[in-house]
Amino acid sequence: MITFLFIVLSVPRVLSSSTLAAILPQDPALRIGSTLTASCTVSPELGLHAGALYWTLNGRRLPSASYRPLGPTALGLTLPRLNGSRQQSGDNLVCHSNGGHVLAGSCLYVGMPPEKPADLTCWSRNTKDLTCSWRPGSQGETFIRTKYTLKYKLKWYGREKECGDYSSSQPYSCYIPRDLALFTPYEIWVEASNQLGAATSDLITLDILDVVTTDPPSDVQVSRVGELEDQLTVRWGTPPALKEFLFQAKYQIRYRLEDSSDWKVMRDVGNQTSCRLAGLRAGTVYFVQVRCNPVGIYGSRRAGIWSGWSSPTAASTPHAAQLQGGSCDPKAGEQNSTLRRELKQFFGWVRKHAFGCSGMSIKLYDQWRVWLQKSHKTRNQVDSAGR
Repeated sequence: MITFLFIVLSVPRVLSSSTLAAILPQDPALRIGSTLTASCTVSPELGLHAGALYWTLNGRRLPSASYRPLGPTALGLTLPRLNGSRQQSGDNLVCHSNGGHVLAGSCLYVGMPPEKPADLTCWSRNTKDLTCSWRPGSQGETFIRTKYTLKYKLKWYGREKECGDYSSSQPYSCYIPRDLALFTPYEIWVEASNQLGAATSDLITLDILDVVTTDPPSDVQVSRVGELEDQLTVRWGTPPALKEFLFQAKYQIRYRLEDSSDWKVMRDVGNQTSCRLAGLRAGTVYFVQVRCNPVGIYGSRRAGIWSGWSSPTAASTPHAAQLQGGSCDPKAGEQNSTLRRELKQFFGWVRKHAFGCSGMSIKLYDQWRVWLQKSHKTRNQVDSAGR
């Protein structure tokens, strides 16, 4: 076995074409707008003269005006005002013989150094993990491969660590799945680097408990409020991931008309899990969404981060009674007469149905509205039958 190894190691190495020709500089990195000056030198063993050589860039033959002989076996190349590389892995610069044979190759990197990463933001879904995202900078595009590294460490002690789970679908984000401490602030930053330079983001300091978010509220239901044509009731469930934590939650609702893209947001829903929408159009389909913000996780005094919006839930308000009867809008004098009649009906209804009440609640008002709408409907049906 020893003799066999000795024989193998003693075999002379066959020279490849790359040892008989070379491009200088090899794999250069230049800023956009720079000028490249390169040379292709071949060994006399190949028996090739400089006039028998030519250059290609990404498979396209470069014009002869861009190169000149530097000696019997060397051909120079000058490319002014370079544009950014077509591919982040570098442009292919190749020296050929007139027969089309590849003699030597080089990668040409033309781009810009990275800018300072911006808008570094982090959030946690279960107080045990952390996801951070950022923007690459105001310009963003560097044209050459740029590496982004998310780093973090405990503020007062501990060693610097690197995040290792970068998202392929979201290129400027990274996920830290475990081994995070609570009740202790972290320092987090992003470093960007490529062949032309490096840049570091601003450092942010955060406690995991202050950046908790959740999935959107579950089981969102929208229903009518009896026969009230201008109201809908929205109900939803608490996000499952937060039921195991000591917390309070606040919610927001937004809704829009079926044929509109403009959302109206109710910002002060509080921590209740139901809400009534009022002042809506009769006989109209509405789309409704809900989102959640956890507050007071394990005693944290800061609000968390808003979840995404739930999937849209649709419901329609009832048609107005007067529209169902097909009646026309009353004139001004008729409106006053109708108002007096309905006020008289209202006070009569209150005396009959709310005797002994010290005040009229919203529930009592709703009951009267339903009664009034039924009265309209019955009257319109009678009128239609008499015509």
